[in-house]
Amino acid sequence: MLKLLFKYCVVGAFNTLLHWLTFAIVYNYLHASQAMSNLAGFCIAVTFSFFVNAKWTFNAEHTTFRYFIYVGFMGCVALAFGFIADEMQFNPYITLVGFTITSLVIGFLYSNFVVFRAKA
Repeated sequence: MLKLLFKYCVVGAFNTLLHWLTFAIVYNYLHASQAMSNLAGFCIAVTFSFFVNAKWTFNAEHTTFRYFIYVGFMGCVALAFGFIADEMQFNPYITLVGFTITSLVIGFLYSNFVVFRAKA
């Protein structure tokens, strides 16, 4: 389990860079809300994360069904986090850090026990 978590964190570092860059561009240059900026960053990063984690971290088959349940679930988390940040008027960078930590924990657990779980 620790080896999986380590690999997931390595992928997560690149995933975070993609997410944060996209968030910054959409928020600062397109003047979108935090919710939409977070969702845009998430969409780009989650696709990268799904395919790399399927192949390298979990050594699992990447199917359309698995992709959609992963993206759907994590997308809801991203959007909800962004809406809460907008409502609470969080600093956008607090939103990024908070979502990064939240998605690391929730994403790993969901990936390991639902999306890429080993067959019994």
